[in-house]
Amino acid sequence: MTDNFVNFMAGSSLNRLSWLRPSQSFLNAVIVSPATRWVLFKSGMPLIATDPTTEKRTFALLSTHDVKPLLGSKPYFGQGQNPGEAVAEDTPTLQAARIHGPRIVFLGLKEHNPDTASALPSSDFKDPHAAVANLDGTPYFSVDVADLDESKVDEIVQNSELAKTDVKLAFTDPRTAMGSLDTSTAAIFSMARSMVDWNERNQFCPACGSNSYSLWAGWKLSCSSLLPWADNTGRNPCPSGRGLHNFCHPRTDPVVIMLVMNEAGDKVILGRNKKFPPKFYSALAGFVEPGESYEDAVKREMWEEAGVKVWNIRYHSGQPWPFPANLMLGFYATADPSKPIRTDLDNELEDASWYTREEVLAALTQTPGAARDDKIASVWTDDKTRHQFGANDVVKAEPLFKMPPPTAIAGVLIKHWAEGRIEIGNAIKGNL
Repeated sequence: MTDNFVNFMAGSSLNRLSWLRPSQSFLNAVIVSPATRWVLFKSGMPLIATDPTTEKRTFALLSTHDVKPLLGSKPYFGQGQNPGEAVAEDTPTLQAARIHGPRIVFLGLKEHNPDTASALPSSDFKDPHAAVANLDGTPYFSVDVADLDESKVDEIVQNSELAKTDVKLAFTDPRTAMGSLDTSTAAIFSMARSMVDWNERNQFCPACGSNSYSLWAGWKLSCSSLLPWADNTGRNPCPSGRGLHNFCHPRTDPVVIMLVMNEAGDKVILGRNKKFPPKFYSALAGFVEPGESYEDAVKREMWEEAGVKVWNIRYHSGQPWPFPANLMLGFYATADPSKPIRTDLDNELEDASWYTREEVLAALTQTPGAARDDKIASVWTDDKTRHQFGANDVVKAEPLFKMPPPTAIAGVLIKHWAEGRIEIGNAIKGNL
């Protein structure tokens, strides 16, 4: 059986250990483990380590010893009303609570050998410190330091063990940083950035406006009016105290992105959003709305953006997109190229047109480095280009248009179609 295609930033190697998130005894033990590593962000910008010789960039993973001054007083999880106070583990409104200090997210455990790792049931953690000492892997935590004292953060970063090596440490634009990450690290980046962003954006209860606080190691938020010591005199009970509420848990916003081809499978529609960089074209995309399936969203978005009716909708793959918390869902669909394309319905696109496989293949085969994560593919034809002089006075054509790199699912959808990996009636040969 062939595995499904895994996009960049998907396929995380972390064991999230989600059933242990409410366990403050586990979290307080694992956070101080010498093996634990931290992914730091500053307003969504990751801390990146750059090798001065090779210019290779990757996560600057700090130890708990390095970041300890940022975390506040113990206990780190299961905090009481005052700093330094601990609460009982069976208090529902205080399970692994952080009332004081920055919000911390437990990402999971990167196991050294995932194929032979144990399931790590909750019963293993009757003696948490002993159990954590036997973990075969690296626990990961993340925190955004934007609201902390900047000089203190800089001092801690520069005094870290990693800074004592030759690498350069700096908070870096996330879109710039992600292109230099390997696939495993990129998946951790995607998860971490979405989670710290969600925690930073939701400082107040949307039901009553009170301050919110963190539970379950950053994976749940609760209203401070529900705390055992809250003074709610003269106030109506917060609605979030009853039932299940989606604002208490991290949100993921689904987006359909679709490459539409003709029935012969030799042409596709590419569009240009008004906000795109010059000459940039891509597959069309849009958010899934309430009350519709993914297939409904594909049909609606193609009609709204390009005035095109589509059918034969089939799924290809998905990609987490942490800007801030989207899930890109890739589809192929079929349309009639004899019908006109119109972009004057929602006026989101500046242009949309049909392009042949030959035109798109030119982008993938003639552009140096087009398959690399940090490159943008381009395509040109003799009758639609201007010319410019390159090295050694060799005349080269200026690109007709540019396309997404393979780090984006749009680039993958286009590349797989252009290379003939897509069957007319199926998403991808041997994949689904």
